[in-house]
Order: sequence, then C-alpha cells, then structure tokens
Amino acid sequence: MTGSSPDQWLFAYGALQDPHVQLDTFGRLVQAEDDILLRHTLDYADTEDTRDANPAGTTVLPVLRRTGNAFDRVIGKVLAVTAEEVDAADEYQMSLYLRTAVTLESGRRAWIYVGEHGGGRA
Repeated sequence: MTGSSPDQWLFAYGALQDPHVQLDTFGRLVQAEDDILLRHTLDYADTEDTRDANPAGTTVLPVLRRTGNAFDRVIGKVLAVTAEEVDAADEYQMSLYLRTAVTLESGRRAWIYVGEHGGGRA
C-alpha cells in the first residue's frame, strides 16, 4: 500500500487477522504478534455487512465491549501498520465504529475500534 515503515499498532481479534482481509485492506500481509486486551470481553451481534460473512453466509460479528473487570480479556493479534494502513482499516470498519487508543497487556499502545456503546470489531 505504501513504502513507509510500520510505526503504529492495531489490535485485531476478528477479521483483520485473516490474511485475505489483510491483503484486501492493506495490500500486504501484516506482521502480527499475540497480545491481550485487558478489561474487555467479546459479545456477538448480527450485521447486514456481508464483508465478514463466513462461507455459510453468517454475518454474526464479534463485538468488543469494555467491562473494566480485571479478569476479562480478549486474545488477539497486534498488527504493525503504517498511518496509511490505519486509514485503510478505518475505511474497512463499519461506519458505526470509532478508533480509540488502548494499552495492551504487553504495554504497547494500540488502536482498537469501538462503537457508540463501547463495542467494536477488528
């Protein structure tokens, strides 16, 4: 997508971990490492957005929810991306979601996507 070096982190726990989605969104496979988002959990919601539909056509997506509970955690991947790739991820995300920064268990500051009620997907 761009010649610049990755200088940002994006936490992914859903579709953005998929190599096909990365190629489509970023134009490359992204370096990723395991990480954990603390004090959050996943719920699931139906959507009309078919970009994440599995082969059976199901459009139920994981939705990130902040709980504040120290025992809650979401396991995912932290992706090394450029500012341009963060913009591409913004376009990929549904318009109901906003990007916000969090600190992951590793201590990295990373972007996540949250909805108007504290939910999100990535």
